[in-house]
Amino acid sequence: MNLMINDEPHCVDQDVTLLQLLEILQLELKGTALAVNQVIIPRYHWPEHGLQEGDTILLFQAIAGG
Repeated sequence: MNLMINDEPHCVDQDVTLLQLLEILQLELKGTALAVNQVIIPRYHWPEHGLQEGDTILLFQAIAGG
């Protein structure tokens, strides 16, 4: 399945949920927010939100500062 993640093409070999994708990419879950096709997906939906061919995913990491 071909996906765009933060404007970079990625290919995964299987159908995945958002949570599975983050695990495959070995990304930190704490402080992460994401949008699929410009729609913010709440964290509690990540385990069941399946991705589709061509989805565009934007990942955001919270950064402390001031």
